[in-house]
Amino acid sequence: MSRIAADMKAAARLPAGARVGIPPRHIDFRVPEHPPRYPFADNALVTAFHAVLSGIFPPGERFFAESVRRYRDRITDPTLKAQVSGFMGQEAIHGHEHEKLNEHFKQHGFDTAVPDRMIRGGLWLLERLPPSQQLACTGFMEHFTARLGQLLLTDESFIRQTDPEMIKLWQWHALEELEHKAVAFDVYEAIGNREIERRLAMPLVVAALLPPIVLSWAWLVLRDPQAGQLREHARGLRLLLGREGFVTRILPKMGVFWRPGFHPAKHDTRALVEEWRQRLFGSDGVLRDQLRNREMLAA
Repeated sequence: MSRIAADMKAAARLPAGARVGIPPRHIDFRVPEHPPRYPFADNALVTAFHAVLSGIFPPGERFFAESVRRYRDRITDPTLKAQVSGFMGQEAIHGHEHEKLNEHFKQHGFDTAVPDRMIRGGLWLLERLPPSQQLACTGFMEHFTARLGQLLLTDESFIRQTDPEMIKLWQWHALEELEHKAVAFDVYEAIGNREIERRLAMPLVVAALLPPIVLSWAWLVLRDPQAGQLREHARGLRLLLGREGFVTRILPKMGVFWRPGFHPAKHDTRALVEEWRQRLFGSDGVLRDQLRNREMLAA
């Protein structure tokens, strides 16, 4: 059998999502035996922020997947159908891996059950909306997670200040957010893309989810042994919300979602995706040996 024929046969065995650049990757992440208490910037407030993010991902990913799943049977384009399969596969694995990470956070003093419960309340409010509005909200949240993912992969200061084993899970997640960043929006376009729903998505998401995120973050910080160290909290706030803060650099990009003709692919991250596929899963990739379904290396 020729090399080309062999490659074609191997590609045909891949899941549909993997054949369109959205492979569901199962990773065996290695948690350090004696990890630092504050693996993010050696700071309680910054670590609590990431614990909140991890805590809200499992229910959030389920909301994303369900809002897209409802319209799967209405999609006629075979490429988009395959992208939806990849999207749902990746989101399911993200939720599972963050559930394991949340257990790690709990063992080290950050009870992620609190943000999990609180975000479920916010998602419950969003679930009362019409299905098409829920999908528009998912499109907006995927816009946010794609921008967050881009920053996680490009912020060298953040990378240097994060535990080298802990950051691998976030880099894998960030890469896959960029791989599937346009899927929910493309499904929304396929069912109509009503401007009023797209304009309502941001305020609805902010109103439903920002209060539980902030409250659960404050709760985790106040329960921490560093709760009284105001200087450290001020440093953490600068890292996240200062002029060049991690979150501050994302927020100005959110309004792009409202622009006429918005599409996630117009912000081109293809070179970044290819760079990180190689850095994580290339011949010398840091996660290559931890990839359980190694057939995804051919994706």
